[in-house]
Amino acid sequence: MVRLYKNFEIAKIHKGSIILIGNFDGVHLGHQKLFKLAKSYKKKYNLKIGAINFDPMPKMFFNKSLKNFRLSSIDQKLNLLSNLGVDFIVTKKFDKTFSKTKSINFLKKILSNKLKARFIFVSNNFRFGNKREGDVRFLIQNENNYNYKVVKPKPLLIDKKIVSSSLIRSYLEKGFLGRANRLLDKKWSIDGVVQKGRQVGKKIGFPTCNIDIKDYVLAKPGVYAVRVLRKNNPKILKGIANLGFRPTFNQKKILLEVHLFHFAGNLYNKHLSVEFLKFIRKEKKFKNINKLKSQIKLDLKTAKRAQ
Repeated sequence: MVRLYKNFEIAKIHKGSIILIGNFDGVHLGHQKLFKLAKSYKKKYNLKIGAINFDPMPKMFFNKSLKNFRLSSIDQKLNLLSNLGVDFIVTKKFDKTFSKTKSINFLKKILSNKLKARFIFVSNNFRFGNKREGDVRFLIQNENNYNYKVVKPKPLLIDKKIVSSSLIRSYLEKGFLGRANRLLDKKWSIDGVVQKGRQVGKKIGFPTCNIDIKDYVLAKPGVYAVRVLRKNNPKILKGIANLGFRPTFNQKKILLEVHLFHFAGNLYNKHLSVEFLKFIRKEKKFKNINKLKSQIKLDLKTAKRAQ
């Protein structure tokens, strides 16, 4: 059972562990490679593994205008990390006070005194401390002073590109869903609660579940083939989704609307996980409702073939 912490006051059993630090957004193939290496250290040195991440992500904290950025929600991330062989996860609230922590204090008071880290796994571009003053070189320089060893694995390359959360975000934004899913090693998904909408879909014969995408990255607006999972229900529902601004109805707010095939039931206030399978077409404005309905019928055929 993975132990979850909200701060660095960890149990004695978890002190002196292998520590991995990062945002781990999406928990993609590059992250998975890192944790696989950590597991080999765990076996060799008989140590536990701990992952440290921050909420909100520091980049979002410092840039308040950065609304749609995350590949995964904090709950999705914790579930994915829990499946990678970690023993504990620290999710530290990233606030104004913590952001002012000097790099030497983070190293001395947290990594050394509180966690008693034995190995510290970080990426080559890792920065920490007030104004990002600390870096990997600083960690390495202090290895002997604080009795730990830095492990800096080589980045994972696929098609001559470094696998990163930012690369996956760019793929999603460009509509390259297949490439994004390949690097994520899973179907990219949005989790959310079904809200009551304007019932426009129902009125034109295609009822939808409306989900606010909150701070998820905005994938290319358009129509997608999707699969839907309900909380505590193993049955997979198949469907089609529109992600975007619904230009035909002059809407300004980004929304995820999901129409399910062969489903009758009330899903209001239910928690859904929407997995994106295939990008079908970009969002467009139709001259009238009849033209929209005709296009939806064509999209439905394409989405069913993609399931």
